[in-house]
Amino acid sequence: MPARFNHTIIAAKNASESAAYYKDLLEAADAPSWGVFTNLTIADGVLLQFAEPPIDFPPQHYAFLVTGRHFAEARQRLVDADRDYWADPQRTRVNEISDEDGGQRLYTLDPAGHFLELLTEPYL
Repeated sequence: MPARFNHTIIAAKNASESAAYYKDLLEAADAPSWGVFTNLTIADGVLLQFAEPPIDFPPQHYAFLVTGRHFAEARQRLVDADRDYWADPQRTRVNEISDEDGGQRLYTLDPAGHFLELLTEPYL
């Protein structure tokens, strides 16, 4: 059986705040939480687990493939919340989207400073 992605732990400064942000932006579903984890699920049963490690952590990059409808709604949520997003990972094209690869793409920062990418077409 080929490997399939199952879950990841996302370091957070405030697990509840980060989980709420991802839930809203990704239209994720609540999942049972336990121990130090605040959990959500996204498509294909992928579990996102948010935890507050007792250390400083570097920002990570998380990319999510979404439909065109979802992309437009997520972008509008960012606009309504007055949160910046960028068309490029270098963050030079503020509040723009990229449509250079046949789909749409934007980058934003989550409450813990991680880089989130929303894209409508996969790279490969």
